[in-house]
Amino acid sequence: MELAHDSILYLDGVTVSFDGFRALNELSFIVQPGEMRAIIGPNGAGKTTMMDVITGKTRPDLGTILYNGEVDLTRLDEADIARLGIGRKFQKPTVFESQSVFDNLELALKDDRRVFPVLFGSLDTRQKARIEELLETIRLTEQRDELAANLSHGQKQWLEIGMLLAQEPQLLLVDEPAAGMTDAETAETATLLKEIAKTRAVVVVEHDMVFVRDLGVKVSVLHEGSILAEGNMDEVSNDERVIEVYLGR
Repeated sequence: MELAHDSILYLDGVTVSFDGFRALNELSFIVQPGEMRAIIGPNGAGKTTMMDVITGKTRPDLGTILYNGEVDLTRLDEADIARLGIGRKFQKPTVFESQSVFDNLELALKDDRRVFPVLFGSLDTRQKARIEELLETIRLTEQRDELAANLSHGQKQWLEIGMLLAQEPQLLLVDEPAAGMTDAETAETATLLKEIAKTRAVVVVEHDMVFVRDLGVKVSVLHEGSILAEGNMDEVSNDERVIEVYLGR
């Protein structure tokens, strides 16, 4: 367990079956604090189920999942896991379309999630400064007063990332952030995630190989519920097994 102690996320032998189908098959991998990791793999490889077991949406049949080397995530529910500092961004952005960009971040920042106290309570100086900082991080300072509904698809993705960052996660799980983005937005998103990864661990599940290459991080290839290969993008791209099951298709 030496490796587990130093890690922010530790999966060992994680297995999940649905009606006899093994979605995860003794999945094991480790993410270090402050590391960004890309997870790639064909459809049905187990990427979504992996995110589900880490965030408490699905219980594994077998295996160990530790956060910060000691917290057993398999014993906690989704809300407890989110409070611990694990944020998850789904593929489809979920923002409050009828609220401004600023108000979306304010809603995410406040502990009391009921809309009434949030919209009628006043922000203190520290909270205002934090929202300004988030706007800058997610490239939406100029859109602060825009309704979220009027943002481009890429900008909505950035806003949702900002809403997650408002909750100060130490581990951010991001599902296909480049899906549906323009080339310019995709390149900007890679830069944004690299900036975020300077202060927290980030796990990115993605299909877009150009985007993964732009991230320039260690890549884990998932196949039939377990890790097939790991390394940088060049290493996994040249791995015969990876070419056969994924890139060669």
